[in-house]
Amino acid sequence: MDPWVQRAAVVIAGRAERELEALVGVSSPSGDVDGAEECAAICVALLPEEASVERIQCSSPGHAPDLLARLAGTGARRVLLLGHVDTVVATERHKPLRHDGDHLVGSGSVDMKGGVVLALGVLRALAARPEAYAEAALLLVCDEEWRTAPFAHKERFAGWDACLCFEAGELTPDGGEAVVVRRKAAGTVRVKAHGRSAHSGSAPERGRNALLALAAAAQAVAGHNAPDGPDRLTAVPTVLHAGDAFNVVPGGGELICDLRADDEAAIVAAVEAIPREHDGVALEPALARLWPGMHSEAATEPLLARAGEALGRPIVGRPRGGASDASHLAATIPLTVDGLGPRGGKAHNPGEFVLAPSLATRAEVALAVTAAALAD
Repeated sequence: MDPWVQRAAVVIAGRAERELEALVGVSSPSGDVDGAEECAAICVALLPEEASVERIQCSSPGHAPDLLARLAGTGARRVLLLGHVDTVVATERHKPLRHDGDHLVGSGSVDMKGGVVLALGVLRALAARPEAYAEAALLLVCDEEWRTAPFAHKERFAGWDACLCFEAGELTPDGGEAVVVRRKAAGTVRVKAHGRSAHSGSAPERGRNALLALAAAAQAVAGHNAPDGPDRLTAVPTVLHAGDAFNVVPGGGELICDLRADDEAAIVAAVEAIPREHDGVALEPALARLWPGMHSEAATEPLLARAGEALGRPIVGRPRGGASDASHLAATIPLTVDGLGPRGGKAHNPGEFVLAPSLATRAEVALAVTAAALAD
């Protein structure tokens, strides 16, 4: 293993659990300004002294500013480290970090405060070797989990040499180190139903049932689900709200669906196929968000080969279905690698966890990929 990678990984791993405990101790669901500000304060305290800190406007209105930390060096290349501090867990369900054997269990631990901890550690390691880069930056956003606005920072980093995103890491089927180089496009569809209310006992025939219409729309979306098809489209209805009383025909409601595909066009086609009317109820579908896919396999193959040499074991690029901010930057920074965070599981669920031993091994992976990205 490259000596710098080995030494720096030991330092990062030695601090990682305490830093993760501090970050997970803060409830920071998307849109919670106070939670985002507290996370930003912790991250600033953990940055290297050499870093300049800037708060830049978040992509989503009403959110706290995003955090940008920069290091100026004397080398030739520019690398961006990327992460987010927001979670999907509401404050009333938030769980601070606790130890359960090798599991570090807590809200947002693997998605993605564990990755943020490793990214901070990599930036501190880079501060000690300014000759390796012209500029190294860390961008931490606070709206990744539920952003419908366009990503605001795409042009700011256009032309940079590499983007390294610290979403959760993984292993290959045979136990080797893996990173993410391909992601599906992601779409969130909202379908609004406009029917007519009526008493469900005395005059149900006067109503136009929004719930039944939305159920038909949900079936139409699910009918496009084809994970083994040419576009690997997954089309899943996820949330349905309709009606306010048990004895009233629901006159309105809303359906939300999650769609993922290799090609954005497959998502758009599925939305266009949703009927605009069902049994007298008007249906109004719209794409609340459409995130691009990421296809960095070819561009990152030489990089991962060099990183594997620095690590002393292979690093394999793999696909992943979940959305990530790396996808927004991959179009303007072809050398984009994701999945550099620690390994864990149960993201967005009460038992979300990071595997404690992976903090050290994934720090090694992240440092090796960083070193390879900065090599001429």
